[in-house]
Amino acid sequence: MIRKSSLAAFILLPSLSYAATVLTNPPELNNNAYILMDYETGQVLAAKNENNQYAPASMTKMMTSYLVEQKLLKGELTEDEQVRMNESAWCRGSSRESCMYVPLNGTATVLEMLRGVIVQSGNDASKALAEHIAGNEGTFVHMMNEEAKRIGMTNTHFVNSTGMPAEGHLSTAKDMALLAQHIIKDSSKYYPIYSEKEFTFNGIKQGNRNALLYTDPSVDGLKTGHTDEAGFCLTTSAKRGPMRLISVIMGAPSMNERAKQTRELLSWGFSNFETVNVQPANQSLAKAKVWFGQENEVLIGLAENFNVTMPKGQASNIKTQLVVQPKLNAPLAQGQVIGKLVASLDGKVIAEKPLVALKPVEEAGFFSRMIDHIKQFFSNLF
Repeated sequence: MIRKSSLAAFILLPSLSYAATVLTNPPELNNNAYILMDYETGQVLAAKNENNQYAPASMTKMMTSYLVEQKLLKGELTEDEQVRMNESAWCRGSSRESCMYVPLNGTATVLEMLRGVIVQSGNDASKALAEHIAGNEGTFVHMMNEEAKRIGMTNTHFVNSTGMPAEGHLSTAKDMALLAQHIIKDSSKYYPIYSEKEFTFNGIKQGNRNALLYTDPSVDGLKTGHTDEAGFCLTTSAKRGPMRLISVIMGAPSMNERAKQTRELLSWGFSNFETVNVQPANQSLAKAKVWFGQENEVLIGLAENFNVTMPKGQASNIKTQLVVQPKLNAPLAQGQVIGKLVASLDGKVIAEKPLVALKPVEEAGFFSRMIDHIKQFFSNLF
């Protein structure tokens, strides 16, 4: 039975979008940075240098593909819309970059180009889509950075749409995990493309560089990356049973190492953690006093299920606390945030979820409000 305390005064708690791990034995990996995050709760299970900025290489293309997917879903692009390969985007067959190999002045559909970005990691497809959407790559990059800010990628700055080395083109393991989380959630229609093992265009068949797609049936994305500056990078998602984990490796020494390290992270995460429901949504947890309203109390609950990722076998030890704003004043809208439900384990806060008003409370008439003002005045004296 999960224990709950009585109402407490509203206090500001640290943001726990990425909760600290409660296990002390995460894998030690030879790379610049890594992170292992639960997809559903956003909790970080293990990490190293997750907020340090490094070159993300072709993991950059996750933002390029995400913007394309969102425009498709909004109807601003169509799947069969033709995209021209201009000279500025055309790949001349250099061994220094990966290409889809659309001929100069040739065309491919938006959906074909999207596959070229995700599966083949084509720099030409990335730039062609950027130019098609925004007129030029620079304007598209501005869109990339604005979208990064919107979804909370606070330590990321893009300079191009491909991930080719450029001064100031930087991201973090944490930000890449957050981007992967949004792709899986917001672009679910197109997410299966990230698990495709190969794609053929213009008679050229190329395989996905994510080795785990061929060896681990639970892995279904997302994106590899490599430059001399960045080292070997990999953002991965795997789903086993009801639980999905996202891992990011930055700066591994080899292609084999980035795959091996990802396997180790995922194995450790799935073996040691589980996601449990602490409190379902839309259930009344308590009543709180409301001033100046047509009703004196408001029912408090959660708008979304409160799920928490924790070490296996610890669910019965979770304690929760209702933290509610003091002196709630009408009017209150249904769904208005008025506090938070905090979950702790062994005295450590591990997650929190906004508490909302389950029903609206309309403002009272003039005389009722005057009476409440008088009551508040005298309550403040004592």
